[in-house]
Amino acid sequence: MARGQVRSGRRGAGDPHGATPGGTDPREVVVVGPGSVAAGIGAWFSAAGKRPVRVLDDLPSSGSEEALADIGALVVVPHRGDLAASWAVPPARRRAEVVDLVERALAAARSARVPHVVVVTSAMVHGAAPDRAVITDDAAVMSPVGGLPEGVVGDLLAVEEVLARFARRSPPLVTVLRPAALVGPGIDTIMTRHFEAPRLLAVRGVVRPWQFVHVDDLAAAVALVLDAGLAGPFTVGVPGPLSAHDVEAAAGLRRIELAAATAFGTAERLHRVGALPAPSSELAYAVYPWTVDSGGLLAAGWEPQRSSSECLDVLLEGVQGRIALAGRRVGARDAAALGAAGAAVALIGTAAVWRRARTSRRG
Repeated sequence: MARGQVRSGRRGAGDPHGATPGGTDPREVVVVGPGSVAAGIGAWFSAAGKRPVRVLDDLPSSGSEEALADIGALVVVPHRGDLAASWAVPPARRRAEVVDLVERALAAARSARVPHVVVVTSAMVHGAAPDRAVITDDAAVMSPVGGLPEGVVGDLLAVEEVLARFARRSPPLVTVLRPAALVGPGIDTIMTRHFEAPRLLAVRGVVRPWQFVHVDDLAAAVALVLDAGLAGPFTVGVPGPLSAHDVEAAAGLRRIELAAATAFGTAERLHRVGALPAPSSELAYAVYPWTVDSGGLLAAGWEPQRSSSECLDVLLEGVQGRIALAGRRVGARDAAALGAAGAAVALIGTAAVWRRARTSRRG
């Protein structure tokens, strides 16, 4: 979709499920999904939304259609924003659960004649790369060679495959929102963990701008597409990304630069022995650009209330007092035991963590 163009899927006035003349369907919005992102969207609707809201961690295994009877909209949030909970579940089971949630929600919405479904994934499904162009609403979702990768991004790509199949069928109207790096109460992602490290990892020769969006502004985007009856995918990110220098200054952290081969090669080895929970492919989102344009939402009237700088402040306040090495949270005593080498492993490659991981695996 070109910048400034917005697709509307609003139904005609004769449709019993259409919006009221004022533009807002007064019926209940149901938000479904485990984790901080769904909770944050529900909290915003409770405090500032125009419609009543109900938040569910999941739909009932039986009777899902009844749970959605006579509601105005369904918001499905497979993007947990809770890395600790995601990593606590075996990868294959986690992916199966995420896909099952979305498939059941879409099927139940169709059976219950829910007029509009919004699904929240992430702009990470478009990929990150040293020369990554700014991501627009109509940018293609990546198709990794060799199949979907492990990790949270692979889970969301699996969700996108479900959505692509569902879009070929009849109603309900479906809108997909793909936010930039999220911040807000309880949000814990591979991006927020990056700022729990003693230093910020950078790949040599790569200029990496930083873009964020607060979960409240994401919720406002959900409300906007529901009220306006907008269809199709939309990227969601605050205009005006921050430079790496601005981020380092605000965070009070120094960067450490590694060659790409060193960073990703070490990440892959650490992941294989269990020291790095996330697959090495997800390191790309911390060191390479994946900035979004948000042209469609902005043209439709979306006005984020928090700037990128304010979002960064929220993120930094949330990670205060936490220490993460190679993406894994550790206590202060553990961090001290790792010594100065631990600072470099925050960058992902430390001989100390490497040796510790191998010893643990053998023991």
